[in-house]
Amino acid sequence: MITEPGNGTETRATVAQAVLSLTQIALAASDLASGITPTLEHLVCDTAAVGAAYFQASGDQALTYQVRAASGDMPSTPGMAAIAAHGLPADVPLMRALEATSQAMFFDDCHIASETQGFIDLGVASLAAAPVRRADGKLMGAFLMHTFDQHTWDDSEAALFSMVSGTIAALAGRLAAEEQMRAAQEASLRALGLALEARDGETLGHTDRVTSFAMQMAGRLRFTDAQVQALRWGAYLHDIGKIAIPDAVLLKPGKLTAEEWSVMQSHVTAGSSFATALEFLPSAALAVIAQHHERWEGGGYPWGMVGDEISLGARIFALCDVYDALTSDRPYKAAWSKEEALAEIQAQSGRHFDPELVPHFIEMARSLND
Repeated sequence: MITEPGNGTETRATVAQAVLSLTQIALAASDLASGITPTLEHLVCDTAAVGAAYFQASGDQALTYQVRAASGDMPSTPGMAAIAAHGLPADVPLMRALEATSQAMFFDDCHIASETQGFIDLGVASLAAAPVRRADGKLMGAFLMHTFDQHTWDDSEAALFSMVSGTIAALAGRLAAEEQMRAAQEASLRALGLALEARDGETLGHTDRVTSFAMQMAGRLRFTDAQVQALRWGAYLHDIGKIAIPDAVLLKPGKLTAEEWSVMQSHVTAGSSFATALEFLPSAALAVIAQHHERWEGGGYPWGMVGDEISLGARIFALCDVYDALTSDRPYKAAWSKEEALAEIQAQSGRHFDPELVPHFIEMARSLND
């Protein structure tokens, strides 16, 4: 049976307050999961539902809907394990039904509702579902909450689910759009870094390697998501200024003259100018680009910064950049072994590198498979 939400004034006032609080959380969220999960937790806490989840289409031509956030207890059946791993197929009756409605749907008994065909096999006895749509009206995802025992959804539960899912659905669409935009930005920045490598065949793979090292360090130092993103984006673009360096200097196989070295060093300021034009780059990412050739004792370039004047991201990245350069073949030298490179890193502790970061880096590097 499909039930309709009630209209009690007191119930709606309580629900409205809940919607306001959850909306404020979703508006402040930096990613989709953190914006949606409090809503799911609230549904589990204030209804008979034992679990709730948000499913989102895996692409524009959705074949499956992936679990993007969940709260409470999920069925422990093999079918549910398959959905968790591979997604909810777009052609199941429930998703087809949601494509055709803008309202929340409530099923007190999944045995008898044609729309919930298959959910009994998953271990779900009663179900509520609400559609989430993109700006163009196409179904993008769904909120679901469930019970393991048959349950008749009452007016207060129906009102809460209808109002919460309806309001947060619009914010879910915004968060998903922002997520897609960030993914596009991420891909574009990495592509810029790889495009530079294509010009200089001797450094192929350098961008991905140093970015991987930097991410390992960020994990060890427990960076926030925002710090991780800034460091990763700075790593992608750290040498972007080399686009402005003439081939005669950039690709020279032998030792550079003093004049040529000055030209080569100018890639830092050129890179900073290029990167600043990308207005979405956070300041911490710009700092990696501008400062990754600075040295702890002040002998680096282009600014001659000392110690903590250098951003943490740039200090971390300097270790990653130098280590990869030492352990890679270059026109002017053969690759060093891991232990030779780490011995040099240790020798430069307190000189080139932040002495507090060096032990973390050495431990990280030794933990990686060659």
